[in-house]
Amino acid sequence: METIKRNILLNPGPSTTTDTVKLAQVVPDICPREKDFACLMKGLREDLVRIVQGDLAEYTSVLFCGSGTICMDVCLNSLLPKGKKILVVNNGAYSARAVEICAYYGLAHVDLRFPINEAPDLSSVERALRDNPDVALVYTTHNETGTGLLNPIRKIGALAHRFGAVFVVDTTSSYAMIPIDVQKDNVDFCMASAQKGIGAMTGLSFVIGKIREIEKSKDYPRRSYYCNLYRQYDFFEKTGEMNFTPPVQTIYATLQALKEYFTEGETAKWARHTRVFNAIRRGLDKLGFREYIKRDLQSGLVAAALYPDDPNWDFIAIHDYCYERGFTIYPGKVEKRGMFRLCALGAIDEADVEAFFKVFEEALRVNRVTIPILYKETKE
Repeated sequence: METIKRNILLNPGPSTTTDTVKLAQVVPDICPREKDFACLMKGLREDLVRIVQGDLAEYTSVLFCGSGTICMDVCLNSLLPKGKKILVVNNGAYSARAVEICAYYGLAHVDLRFPINEAPDLSSVERALRDNPDVALVYTTHNETGTGLLNPIRKIGALAHRFGAVFVVDTTSSYAMIPIDVQKDNVDFCMASAQKGIGAMTGLSFVIGKIREIEKSKDYPRRSYYCNLYRQYDFFEKTGEMNFTPPVQTIYATLQALKEYFTEGETAKWARHTRVFNAIRRGLDKLGFREYIKRDLQSGLVAAALYPDDPNWDFIAIHDYCYERGFTIYPGKVEKRGMFRLCALGAIDEADVEAFFKVFEEALRVNRVTIPILYKETKE
């Protein structure tokens, strides 16, 4: 068999995959309603819970077809009781997306905004909960992928529980990378997609949450047909299958990716991501790039580098030069401030990042961008 060309994806997902994950999709055709396939999904669902140290008697996982946003939609529309509110701790593009989902469904919510380059003020979160005793669900993002900021979920979750609210966390860009313990971190629900930390393929996403809370939601207002958490959970429990046609080949790739996750191990995997991120930092420092987020607030997975104040800087030209040589970089998600992101996701290691920076520096020189990178004196 011909070698599969290996690209190094430094974008925030999908991530670089192993050849064994890619090839796991090449399987005999099977109807997803067969018992053999349902057995595969049972093991998959249990493994997803194990990754976040969940007790299988208390937590389960529910699979959906779609990108990570489908899980945001599912949790927000499914887990809000009648006459109650959602509190969104909002300090980035993805928590802002949660606010948009609330508005789209007409869900009562509090948009508690903080600067996108700062951790949320916990006293403000506590005040909002005290001032809104009808809040039943607190929602935030763990790793704000637009900037790389890491939110203090354990502390936010403790506040949510003190005020009797369910705590839902978007862990799409931290799950299976940053170690998470749902019990210690006070997480009732979290979520992710197969193409991120697990290192599988796009098209499969999942919610991990407390069985008790899912079953309670049976009596909550039904706001979506396809994206209802209890409906999908109940069908899994009764049949072992997804309610609607699953992404069969993607599930096979995910099963292989999970095998590779557990073979590497949580500690070793996070150590590898840390090596990769440290190599990214070294490369940016050598060239003189500034980052948008203070390093003590970063997740250790995403570096958001500010565009230079250089008339020769052209992100598209730099991107294309790197892309043609097998490396992908990605623009930022902050309005009115140019930046690009380098992410420590996927099946890559330190040597891949070092190879990238050789190409990246070539791209800067070819485009006559001054090195060290130029910035105006005032730092935003």
